[in-house]
Amino acid sequence: MLVFGPVSSVFDFVTFYALLHLFGAGEALFQTGWFIESVTTQVLVVFAIRTRRRFFESRPHRLMIVMAFGVVALAFVLPLLPVSSWFGLVTPPPLFYVYLIGVTVAYLALVEGVKHLFYRFIAER
Repeated sequence: MLVFGPVSSVFDFVTFYALLHLFGAGEALFQTGWFIESVTTQVLVVFAIRTRRRFFESRPHRLMIVMAFGVVALAFVLPLLPVSSWFGLVTPPPLFYVYLIGVTVAYLALVEGVKHLFYRFIAER
């Protein structure tokens, strides 16, 4: 929590900046964008922190893969569904999804780097 939590917070702040300054988000788009980014990154980070090895070198159970990507897919499409208004969500611009892919890849790469440092310098003590 003390090591990986700040990494997550940095990417939340990057997303806040992007939503406000790149996408000109009002309240509803801000909440929608943050929801999608948070669900995506926090579900996918499980693949990185579940193993000491690089996440792509450790094969998780198929059910874990299906469930994780199912949740991410739901977060992506929920704002597009009629029920989105129940949650105060709006349809993000298509460019937001491009941004989201980039920030998610960057987040997972940084988590992998921090995990390597964690196991090298902190966990062994």
